[in-house]
Amino acid sequence: MGHGVPELVLELNGQTWTLDPSRSYSIGRDPQGDMVLDDARVSWRHATVRWGGRSWIIEDQGSTNGTYTQGQRIQQLEIGPGSVVHLGNATDGPRLSLSAAAAPAASGAFNAPGSAPNNAPNAMPGQQAPQFQQQPQAPAPQQPHQQQPGPGWGPAPQQPYQQQPQAQGWQQAPQQVPPQQPPHGQPHQPPQGYVPQQAPRETPAQKVPGAGAAGAPPAHGDRSPTTFHHLALGRVMRIGRALENELVVSDLQVSRHHAEFRALPDGRFEIVDLGSHNGTYVNGQPVRQQVIGPADIVGVGHSTFRLVGDRLEEFVDTGEVSFSARHLTVTVDGGKQILKDVSFGVPEKSLVAVIGPSGSGKSTLLKALTGYRPANQGDVLYDNRNLYKQFAELRQRIGLVPQDDILHKELSVKKALRYAAKLRFPGDTAAAEREARINEVLRELKLDIHAEKKVTSLSGGQRKRVSVALELLTKPSLIFLDEPTSGLDPGMDRDVMQLLRGLADDGRTVLVVTHSVAELALCDKLLVMAPGGSVAYFGPPEEALNFFGYETWADVFSAFENYRDYDWAGRWRGSEHYRLYAADLDAVAPQSVHVQPPPARVAKPQSWGSQLWTLIRRYLSVIASDRGFMALMVILPAVLGIVSTVIPAKNGLVHAPAPKHNSQAGTVIMILVVGMCLSGAANSVRELIKERVIYERERAVGLSRSAYLMSKVIVLGLITACQGVIICAIGLPKRELPEEGLVLPPFAELCVAIIAIGITAMMVGLVISSLVKTSEKTMPLLVMFAIVQIVFTGIMFQIYDSPGVEQVAWLMPARWAVAAAGATLDLGPGLGHVMAPWDKENANNPDPLWEHAASQWYTDLAVLLGIGVVCCFVVARLLRRHEPEVMRK
Repeated sequence: MGHGVPELVLELNGQTWTLDPSRSYSIGRDPQGDMVLDDARVSWRHATVRWGGRSWIIEDQGSTNGTYTQGQRIQQLEIGPGSVVHLGNATDGPRLSLSAAAAPAASGAFNAPGSAPNNAPNAMPGQQAPQFQQQPQAPAPQQPHQQQPGPGWGPAPQQPYQQQPQAQGWQQAPQQVPPQQPPHGQPHQPPQGYVPQQAPRETPAQKVPGAGAAGAPPAHGDRSPTTFHHLALGRVMRIGRALENELVVSDLQVSRHHAEFRALPDGRFEIVDLGSHNGTYVNGQPVRQQVIGPADIVGVGHSTFRLVGDRLEEFVDTGEVSFSARHLTVTVDGGKQILKDVSFGVPEKSLVAVIGPSGSGKSTLLKALTGYRPANQGDVLYDNRNLYKQFAELRQRIGLVPQDDILHKELSVKKALRYAAKLRFPGDTAAAEREARINEVLRELKLDIHAEKKVTSLSGGQRKRVSVALELLTKPSLIFLDEPTSGLDPGMDRDVMQLLRGLADDGRTVLVVTHSVAELALCDKLLVMAPGGSVAYFGPPEEALNFFGYETWADVFSAFENYRDYDWAGRWRGSEHYRLYAADLDAVAPQSVHVQPPPARVAKPQSWGSQLWTLIRRYLSVIASDRGFMALMVILPAVLGIVSTVIPAKNGLVHAPAPKHNSQAGTVIMILVVGMCLSGAANSVRELIKERVIYERERAVGLSRSAYLMSKVIVLGLITACQGVIICAIGLPKRELPEEGLVLPPFAELCVAIIAIGITAMMVGLVISSLVKTSEKTMPLLVMFAIVQIVFTGIMFQIYDSPGVEQVAWLMPARWAVAAAGATLDLGPGLGHVMAPWDKENANNPDPLWEHAASQWYTDLAVLLGIGVVCCFVVARLLRRHEPEVMRK
C-alpha cells in the first residue's frame, strides 16, 4: 500500500482480496472482470471499487438491480473497514464486506483464490518433469530434487516411483532440455512460488458456470431481468413482433402475434400460444395453453419470462450464457464406453478448442453436446438449463457448423442464405426483414463483396465463413464447429480462428473441434481428449504443453499413441490444474442411470406447404445452375431411345402374319423399360447422400421430413417423366403399333408404363441414396439394380410357373412395367400372340401378367406404382437415422 492509504481487505462470496490503491477493481458477471459473480441478480459489469484519493469508493455502473447499503440503493459511496454492501438485492444479494488488513500485503499484489504455490505437472514415464522459470521480479533458489512421482502416475501412487518402459517420444532429446533442467532421471519439484498461469480475476465459481458451493445449478438459468411488465387482473398482454402488441419482442424468431398472457378470475395467469411458427414453451416444452406459476419459465424466441406476483420479468438471451458438460458418458452396443466421464464448463463469451488424437471421442463429444446423440449418462447445461430435456426450445439458440459445408455450392452466397432464412424464420416474416438480416450477417463476416458469387467459386476459408453466416442468421448464443480448418492452408487456418475469436468477443460462446494446433493461443480454454474418450487436460491453452511436459503438440500426440492404455484421466484428476479448472464442476455426483427425455416435439417455422414450396424452388435453382447435370438428363434418355431403334423388328411391335411371330418385339420393350429404369434410378441415387449434412442440420432447426422428401419426389418425378417422354418419342414412332389400346391410345399407354417404371426406379434410387454412407457406393448398387431388372423382365426366359423365381420377380419393377406394355401389345408367348411361344408343345400358355385386358393393365400399373409408394415410406424411415436422436419419434 502507498503511504497513508489504509490497508483494506474485501471479502466477497467467500473469497478475499487485499486492495491495491494503484488500480480499480471491477465487480460483475463478466469473466474478464476482477471479482466475478455468477448470480442472476448481478449485472455484467455491476460496480467498481477504487481509491478516490482520500477514501475507498464503490460506484454502481448502471446495474439493472442496483447496489445497496443499509437497505438503500446507492450510486456512489465511500467505504472503509466495517462497511457492508449488497449487490442486486438489498437483503439477500451477494454480500461485500470490508475490513482492515491483518498484515501488510506486498505492493501491487492481487491474490486470487487458488494462487497458493502448486506442484508442477507430473513427469511422464521415462521423462523429466518440465522446469518452470520463476517470475523475474521474485527469484528464488531451486528446491532440492527428490525422487517422488506425481499423483496419478503409476498403478499405486503411494509406492515409490517405478521406472517406466522407455519408448520413442517419451524421453526428450538432449538438445530440447532447457539449461536449467536437472540431469535425466532426477524428477524434481518446481521452484518455490510456481503456480499455473491463472488469471487473477478468475475464481472457481467462474470456471464452473452456475456451480454453487455444492455444485448444483440455480433454480433458473436466466440472467438479470432485462425488463419488467405489470400484469393487471382481467387484462390480456399479447406478445409478438408487431408493434401493436402490448409486449413487443424484436426477434425474427418470434411471430408477429405470438402468444398471450391472460389473467384468470382466480388470480392466476395462463400463457396461450396464438398459432406461432416457432412455438411457445413452458419449462422447455411446447404448449398451446397452460396455467403458469412462479416456478415456470416461459420461452418465446430468444426471450424468457418469469411470473413474480403480478409482475412479469423478461430475460433476453443476448449471448452472455455459460455452458457446461457434467459427467458425460456414451456407451455403444456391447457395453464399450467411447466417451468416459467428461466434465468441463466455460463462461459466456469464450472460445474453447477441443483437440485430441483419432479415437479420442471428439466427434462423439460434439454430438453429445449438441443433442444429436445424447450421452447415456450425464447432463449438458445451457445457461444451467438441461439441453436434452429442453432441446425443443434451446435448439433455436444453438448453431452447428459441421465439417462439410451446409449449403448448396451451386447457388450464389446470397441466394443460399435467402433460402435458409426462408426455412428458418417464421412464415409471417416479411421479405424485407429477411433481406435486412442477411445483409447484416454478410457485413459482419465481410462477405458482402462475395454476395453474388457462387459458393463453389469461393476459397475454402470463405466457404466456411458462408456456413457460419448461415448459422448466424438466427442469432445463436452458442456455436459449435466441427473441423472448420480441415484442408485449409495455414493462412486460412489463422483467418478462420480469428473469425471465431471475433464471434466470441461479440457476445457468443464458441466451441470448436479441431486438429490444427497452430492458433490455439487465440482460445480462452483448451480441452484435450485422450485415447478412449476421457479428458487429459482442460484449462488455458498456454499452460497445456507445460502440463504434459513437452515442447510440441506432435510429441504429446505421439505419447498418446505410444501409451494408449495409460491412465491419462487419472493424471489429469491428480493435478493442480484439475483443482483450479474442473474440480468444482466434477464434484457434482453423476447420474447412475440417464433417463432419456421424451422425443422433442420441434415446432416448424414454416407451414408444411410453405416449406415444400421453398424446397422445390431451391432444388430447381440448384439443378438449373448445374448445366452439366441438365445436359446429362437430356442426353441419357435420348441415347437409350436411339439404342432401342437399332434392334430390328420387321413388323414393328405387332405380330407378323400367322403363323409367324415377331421375336424382337419383346427385346425392344425390354430395352426401353430397362433403359428407363436405369435413367430414373440414376437421377436420384446421389441426391440424398450428397445433401445428408444439409438435411441433418435443417432437420434440427425445424425442417419437415415429409416436405423434404416430397420436394425430391416432385422435382425428380417431373424430370423422370420428361425423360420417359423423350425415350418413347425416339424409340416408338418408327414401330408399328396396334390400332387400338386397352384404355388409351397405344402410344399413350406405352408412355404411361415407361414413365411409371422410371418414377418407381427413381424411388428405388432414393432408397439406395438413403442407405449408403458415401457417394462412391451408389454406382455399384445402381449397376447391380439395372442388371437384376434385365434378368427378371420375363423376356429372356419364362418367369411364370417357375417356383421361387416367379415370386422374386414380383418384387422387381421391370417385371410389372414389361407386363403393362405386354398387355397393351398382346405380347404373350403362344399362338395368336406377338412373341414366339416359349414351349412349342404348349404354345397356348401365355404369361398371365401380359393378358390383353384393361383390368390386367390397371393391375400391372397399380403394383408397379405401389412398389414406388412402399419405397417412399422406406426412405422416410431411413431418413430418421440422420436426425438428432433427441428428436426421433
